[in-house]
Amino acid sequence: MSKQKSDVEAIDALAQAYKDLSKEIGKIIVGQESVVRAVIISLFSNGHSLLVGVPGLAKTLLVSTIAEVLDLEFKRIQFTPDLMPSDITGSEILDEDRHFRFLRGPVFANIVLADEINRTPPKTQAALLEAMQERVVTVGGSRHALPAPFFVLATQNPIEQEGTYPLPEAQLDRFMFNIPLNYPAYAEEVEVVKNTTTSRNVELKHVLTGPEIIDFQQLIRKIPVADNVLEYCVSLASKTRPNTSLAASEAENYLTWGAGPRASQYLALGAKCHAAINGKYSPDIEDVQAIANLVLRHRIVRNFKAEAEGVSEENIIEALL
Repeated sequence: MSKQKSDVEAIDALAQAYKDLSKEIGKIIVGQESVVRAVIISLFSNGHSLLVGVPGLAKTLLVSTIAEVLDLEFKRIQFTPDLMPSDITGSEILDEDRHFRFLRGPVFANIVLADEINRTPPKTQAALLEAMQERVVTVGGSRHALPAPFFVLATQNPIEQEGTYPLPEAQLDRFMFNIPLNYPAYAEEVEVVKNTTTSRNVELKHVLTGPEIIDFQQLIRKIPVADNVLEYCVSLASKTRPNTSLAASEAENYLTWGAGPRASQYLALGAKCHAAINGKYSPDIEDVQAIANLVLRHRIVRNFKAEAEGVSEENIIEALL
């Protein structure tokens, strides 16, 4: 009984931590509540996120603010066409005693911002994606463990595609969430301009430490899920797969490729965390639906017919829900 009680108290603490985090981040970031919520859910679920939005929507500011509020080490990597894998992972150098010494790259941080990840060639993208998947870096035959918690937030500009290297589907699948950023509402933009064109100085408080985040990540794994909710996650992912027995008509008509098993796993994990930050002790189908778009939108590939008819990924997911 006491263990169950302590888990319930831990979920209450998680819900409170989420409120405190949102409040602190809100001192700097105006609006964008759904984006902040999605980033925090993926952090607590121990997954990585891809932020997609046009320039100037405060993607970088959002990530650095979250890192500051979380009292974690933060590094930003600006991806460019000439960036080499060793610029991310680090390299071995010969020191003055003629011994090889490993010089750590910027990926050795708790939160890594991969800015404009599609600006760099696949070889360099792959170096980051190995680190995301394995949570280790291999240099010169030696494996170096990355710090925990380890969280990658990559950004991508959806309009400018010239001179970019779009992430292949297999690499996109490493991201738990694909989070769209939209323009702020009129009143929010007025507030942004007011805040950023004066000498306003904001003090941010640290809300959570690294060990506390790791505890919350382990807690999310322990949250029980009813069989019907798990089956809903799997059936939702299955519906996106054209030419299979469970495919929905939308998938047959508009998709060339559907979501793999990782989508089902992230739907379940994301639903657990969505339930917990809202003070619920077990997720229901509404929690799965709340995060379904973030999990599925980069895991389905539209066909020519969908593009010709202007049917977006969101439209297809909406129809499946």
